[in-house]
Amino acid sequence: MTHPTSASNATRPRVLAADSTAMATQLLVEALRRDGQFEMIEAPSRAEDLLILVTQEKPQIALLSATLGDPTVEDFDMVRKVRAQSPDTRIVVLLDSSERTSVTEAFRAGAHGVFSRTESFRLLAKCIQCVQNGQIWVNNTELQFLLDTLVQPSRTGSFNLKQGLLSEREIDVVRCVVDGLSNREIAQRLSLTEHTVKNYLFRIFDKLGVSSRVEVVLYAFRNGTFHDAPVLATAKKRRN
Repeated sequence: MTHPTSASNATRPRVLAADSTAMATQLLVEALRRDGQFEMIEAPSRAEDLLILVTQEKPQIALLSATLGDPTVEDFDMVRKVRAQSPDTRIVVLLDSSERTSVTEAFRAGAHGVFSRTESFRLLAKCIQCVQNGQIWVNNTELQFLLDTLVQPSRTGSFNLKQGLLSEREIDVVRCVVDGLSNREIAQRLSLTEHTVKNYLFRIFDKLGVSSRVEVVLYAFRNGTFHDAPVLATAKKRRN
């Protein structure tokens, strides 16, 4: 079910919502519509219909339950499908609780943020706004889950961002960011000046479409594999 766009809502983010059931989706859409900040799009329960609607409406944000009512779709699979169908749509995954496995699987599937139903509903609008502004939405506990996962040695023992997206030197810098190094430490490790490191980071941020070091780590988490990449606790302090 969609609603026509008017001049009054033309500047508001278009948010497509799909909860675990049709009734839950309707209640979610109505609650966010009353907030007045978003143009809401109510998604159907069937996966095929949902993807057609994503193609037609091209929402800026997709608010998706980790588990949808369609029994043909496995958990988080719709996140992958929406990401593939509409790469410019940023995705927030609704979780029943902030469990380690759910959080890591959501980001592996391509989420830009996760929101647990155990959190205050009033924070959901702020979550959507942050993701719309190009930021990652994750609380400290959930961030730690992701950083802990990065510490684990990978099975492949390699770092593999999308081929051709970054230069070899830029990938070296990303490795250092994942290791939690400061600009000065990166410069020392790579025999560069701090000014050069800053320039590399600006280019990396631009190419990856991110705005912070933590978002670089999360991007690398979703798109790369690591071998003994120790993420220092200071990475959390540098998330802004």
